[in-house]
Amino acid sequence: MMRKRARIIYNPTSGTESIKRNIVEILNIMENAGYETSAFQTTPEPLSAQKEAKRATLSGFDVIIASGGDGTIHEVVNGIAPLEKRPILGIIPAGTTNDFARALKIPRNDPIAAAKVIAQGNLIKMDIGQANERYFINIAGGGVLTELTYHVPSDIKTMFGYFAYVVKGAEMLPQIRQIPLKMTYDKGKFNGKASMFLLGMTNSIGGFEQIAPDARLGDGKFSLIVVKTANWGEIIRLASLVLAGGKHIEDDQIIYTKTKTLTVECLEKKKIPINLDGELGGNTPIKFVNLKHHLKMFANLDEISNKKLGADAVINLDNASTSGSKNDRNSKNEELDHDQKK
Repeated sequence: MMRKRARIIYNPTSGTESIKRNIVEILNIMENAGYETSAFQTTPEPLSAQKEAKRATLSGFDVIIASGGDGTIHEVVNGIAPLEKRPILGIIPAGTTNDFARALKIPRNDPIAAAKVIAQGNLIKMDIGQANERYFINIAGGGVLTELTYHVPSDIKTMFGYFAYVVKGAEMLPQIRQIPLKMTYDKGKFNGKASMFLLGMTNSIGGFEQIAPDARLGDGKFSLIVVKTANWGEIIRLASLVLAGGKHIEDDQIIYTKTKTLTVECLEKKKIPINLDGELGGNTPIKFVNLKHHLKMFANLDEISNKKLGADAVINLDNASTSGSKNDRNSKNEELDHDQKK
């Protein structure tokens, strides 16, 4: 019987460069989990991770592991997502915010622990978003504050981490303005002025876990948040409501709804740049579609509350796991079915 093959695609400059220091141990963990494992170090060439993810997928690798920050994961997803046969995706985070890893409860400051989560073999069916011809896995948005992530240079992110975003955000507050938008989503339309919109797939956005407080992994729906006000004092007040347990979703300056699709058009000549997972992803007009269960991913299921999981998101599947972890998955499914029926 042929061993399954895994390909690690890692960014050597992400975060504190911890992946580069631990790559040999990570390879060893994957080999002991039953995978014939190899690694690819990304280069400064544009879309290096995306091109390698596509190549590895077409070469028949069973598992691809994206190791780096949100940008590396975004590229790997865009290399895999358009293809008919897609490998299982694993994540070893090493960046600044690591929103998606946070949602999957994957250790964000310990690459060895993250590799061990993959080795356990617990799988979840994850949705991804399609934005015109691009894909995203955690967050899309438009408006001045959503441009934060690609306005902070990579070397500054590496040097100052999350603090760099805070400083840049304070600098950008005076630039916030309302934009005339036409938006169409499952339950209605919005024709009016707004300072930004966010389309989330998990509950973790920009390091905050309460922006979409009722988000469920793998439920086939986006959480749409539209911020109407451009007053920076009001925006700070809304941010305080986020920190107070997600109370912002009840505020009259917010539209909050669930949707499978969204179209956005700017009603002025200037186009709005779109942020996809922290990367520049084109401009309006744009159509977003939720691709339910498009990818199978490794997750730390023991740490994810059943309330954060879609009804049919957990997979019972023998992979690299031991019989113990398979039993854990069976138990998780039974608990999830029970919770969903309540």
